[in-house]
Amino acid sequence: MSQTIITRHKVANIDAWINGHNERISLFAPAVSGFKTFQDTNDPKSVIMVIEVTDLEKLQEIINDPKNQKIKNRHTVLEPITISTQLDL
Repeated sequence: MSQTIITRHKVANIDAWINGHNERISLFAPAVSGFKTFQDTNDPKSVIMVIEVTDLEKLQEIINDPKNQKIKNRHTVLEPITISTQLDL
């Protein structure tokens, strides 16, 4: 069963981050079935992804895995990465 989550973080270089799109698809493939990418209208260096997650624990492992730091650096990802899940109201 999948769930929808939202991630938000800043980037140092939006062009470098956009150019990393296909690499993110490959990186997240074991844990997600797809995602949509957004940019804050009032902050061009703030990005949001709405992600269809098949395995949230695996996604968090991918995001926090030190071996993926080179990819974060190449995409100019700035910490923190905020992950939000839907509330059941």
